[in-house]
Amino acid sequence: MVSDNPEIGSSVQTGDILTNYHDLGTGDPLLLLHGSGPGVSAWANWRLPINRLDQHFRILAPDLAGFGYSVVPERFEYTRERWLAQIVAFLDALEVERTSVVGNSFGGAMALSLAIAHPERVDKLVLMGSVGVPFEITPGLDAVWGYEPSIEKMGELMREAFAYNAALITDDMVRARYEASIRPGAQEQFAAMFPAPRQRWVDAMAHPEKDIRAIPHQTLVIHGRDDKVIPLSTTMTLLGWIEDSQAHIFGRCGHWTQIEHTDAFCREMTGFLLGISSAEA
Repeated sequence: MVSDNPEIGSSVQTGDILTNYHDLGTGDPLLLLHGSGPGVSAWANWRLPINRLDQHFRILAPDLAGFGYSVVPERFEYTRERWLAQIVAFLDALEVERTSVVGNSFGGAMALSLAIAHPERVDKLVLMGSVGVPFEITPGLDAVWGYEPSIEKMGELMREAFAYNAALITDDMVRARYEASIRPGAQEQFAAMFPAPRQRWVDAMAHPEKDIRAIPHQTLVIHGRDDKVIPLSTTMTLLGWIEDSQAHIFGRCGHWTQIEHTDAFCREMTGFLLGISSAEA
């Protein structure tokens, strides 16, 4: 039976996780790894870019364990290693030997994990507002990971932490994300991932400098200049540590580059991945 919920795609067994994912478009594979906000899913994170990117790529967008509509066993331990195992099992299940990877925020740390642990599985790398290097946790990220469900709190997060232009966030968007955050089991899973004190989870998601410096892949690092969740300094660190890297900084942009600057984000990324100018993308 086909669901009328766009967040629910196909499902595949990936170890002990039943992974919900979207597989759209044709061309070389492009793995999209979402962020870690409350109520997030692959579709919620990537819904706007997907309709542009699937003209050029085969889009693979899984819900990582604990998010969206993937199903995890009881007493699942949320660690970088478990999420990486899910990603590798997902690529294996779909018989994808090598893919370019785009990681948003928390997903950036997981894209780095894949590139470090399995460099042969990665073509090019795009990191957007990325976790994965040391930084002092921001009040914005502490509020995101410490979210306790209420429509007022969700509105504050979306308008004050995630977006530069709060006018982009409608009441319907807030309600939809709030309702996603209170689906049965969703808050229990979310609360189990990053309990206070939360600096330890920033540290746990960070990779050793020597491992990042050894990354051989062509890398594009993207950031909103006005990001209140992940500081711009993380992009500058990645730019300094990854030898074959370049960066694009969006002004008047918060943490949601792919939502606040969808067209420009897709042009920049498509040009990088296809090896053409962004004007041609």
